Amino acid sequence: MSDNEGEQGPKSTFSIYIAEGEQLFNKREYTKAIQSYSTALTLQPEDKNCLVARSKCYVKLGDSENALKDAEASLKEDKKFFKGLYQKAEALYTKGEFEFALIFYHRGHKLRPELQEFRLGIQKAQEAINNSVGSPSSVKLENTSDLSLQKADELKKVPPKPVKKVQLKQQAQKTVMSERTARQLLGELYTDKEHLEKLLRDEDLIKGKTRNGERLQDVILNCISYLDTRTEFWHQQKPIYARQRDQKLLRQQWKRTRNHLSTDPTRYILKNLEEIDAALSAGKTKKYLKKAQEVLKNVHGWSEEVLPNKSEVLENLHSCIGNALMDLDDVDKALENYQKALDLSQEGKLIESISRALDNIGRAYTRVGKFQQAIEAWEKRIPMVQEEQEKAWLFHEIGRCYLELQRHTEARDYGVRSLSMADDIGDEKWQLNASVLVAQLNSLIPFKTLMCQTEANVMNHHSGNIQLWKELRNHFKIIFILPK
Repeated sequence: MSDNEGEQGPKSTFSIYIAEGEQLFNKREYTKAIQSYSTALTLQPEDKNCLVARSKCYVKLGDSENALKDAEASLKEDKKFFKGLYQKAEALYTKGEFEFALIFYHRGHKLRPELQEFRLGIQKAQEAINNSVGSPSSVKLENTSDLSLQKADELKKVPPKPVKKVQLKQQAQKTVMSERTARQLLGELYTDKEHLEKLLRDEDLIKGKTRNGERLQDVILNCISYLDTRTEFWHQQKPIYARQRDQKLLRQQWKRTRNHLSTDPTRYILKNLEEIDAALSAGKTKKYLKKAQEVLKNVHGWSEEVLPNKSEVLENLHSCIGNALMDLDDVDKALENYQKALDLSQEGKLIESISRALDNIGRAYTRVGKFQQAIEAWEKRIPMVQEEQEKAWLFHEIGRCYLELQRHTEARDYGVRSLSMADDIGDEKWQLNASVLVAQLNSLIPFKTLMCQTEANVMNHHSGNIQLWKELRNHFKIIFILPK
């Protein structure tokens, strides 16, 4: 498309500009793709597919405002246009409005339940909400018998309190923790992110353009946006404590290897496992993957006489390779390696390694929306988990999988178990996460069914304690307005 085409008016057909935009989008030339789609829209201003396509480009450039405008415009005539609903959800997610994004993912899923995009969107939005929720200390649920509108009106009249220095200090601490988390997840890429942010402050530099005509400011912002997205993605898919657990297991592995006979293969394994551990800590995924695959190939060629703990080394290497492939979005190959790690762990009766393999398999299945398979893996893992915080997480995730499958009773049971575990250890984050899950399920399970189940449990397990049943009935008023 020529530079003066906009002044003279479009010279080609609508379909040609659409095809040009798609080609540029696939080449990641998003700014030029926007120009092509914009020209197409001058010919057919209300074409909803073109609006969605341009919205996708804006999302890639981190321009969530324009992405949202185009997505909303595509829904102007048809509120049930599923592509528009999905794109609006994506734009809201990019904007950081996860709750609203979740609403539109749900709307689309209701219209087109067979589409995996909506299921995965619901999952990532819910995870983002959980990860961004602060301390529950500010949330106070009152157990009262009268939820009156008068009380709500009185609350509205109360003037807002001034911001305290303590609140500002807590906010600053939260920011520091967030930066610390980003540094740990990005590894060496965090230095690149800092450099990009420094370049963005150079006003003379950002006014320049690349050879392709793109503004340097747009290129830098696009790179920063990508790194932020990866940080969020890695954080959602594998919490920090899980990564630390893998590193701990890896270190234990090469320490055990060190204790065996000082043969050349053993020294080779020791040296390379240390390098793999260093690459994992630094976030150098491709180097980490290449090194692990290289060592795996060599280990296969040795006998157990040369390397006494060969099976254990192989299991660990397959686990490492699976983790790297997950970071590179190759879920199918990651699952293959996790399954091999599980088989080797079971052969050697390595309980901790079996637990890790089942954990990784469950995470991989949830990534691609195979929730039943994830449940099967994670439920096998329950007896092996020793850490109470990890149990709270595990129960919560199994509950979320059951929720995705619309098996609400099982989902609520696991939510309650997660909440109980979080209460035992005083973990505020998981207390809140589990409370949200239970509340969500309480609103989905038919009221009579829920109350009958609870009454039966009280009568069966607490010797028909009527007083306890009355107390529990009052607690339900947090979620439901009960008939008197």
